[in-house]
Amino acid sequence: MLARRLSSLFKSSPSSKVSSSSKPLNDEKSESWGRKAVSFVLITVTGGVALSALDDLAIYHSCSSKAMEKAGENQAIINAIGEPIKKGPWYNASLAVTQKRQSVSCTFPVSGPLGDGVFRLKAVRNGDIWFSSFRPQNWEILIMDALLHLPANEGKQQTMRINISGNVSPSACTSCTAQPQDKQ
Repeated sequence: MLARRLSSLFKSSPSSKVSSSSKPLNDEKSESWGRKAVSFVLITVTGGVALSALDDLAIYHSCSSKAMEKAGENQAIINAIGEPIKKGPWYNASLAVTQKRQSVSCTFPVSGPLGDGVFRLKAVRNGDIWFSSFRPQNWEILIMDALLHLPANEGKQQTMRINISGNVSPSACTSCTAQPQDKQ
């Protein structure tokens, strides 16, 4: 149906061939061509926005799924909010993607039987970005932490921050030595 609609944009309409008004035939053809051009541009822009939104949703899904896997392996989070850990709705999440879609910053809500919270992460993409929406995406989580809200014993709510990254910090590397730069 969309193909028929797009092909009909460039065909001349029967009403433009026969004119009973006082306008010349050339004016009606130019108005018709202008309307078709505007329609084509609007359809193209709308399709581009829709594809961009779908790509962002795919990025969110792959990054948050990887984050949920990491969180399920972290005993501190399991002890804090319990199992099963459930991801909140996508419309309560925030996503910031770089222009070339090589890195992402994401925040999304989570909940468990003992409390709820927010996961925040920063990730980079490994590999090529061409046709990224049509292939599984290989994201590496660089930084991830959880801000958890837990009910306390005396009526106060307790907030806990847990670092989930698991990456070794540069200061912990003792065997690294500085390499001299090659001069050209």
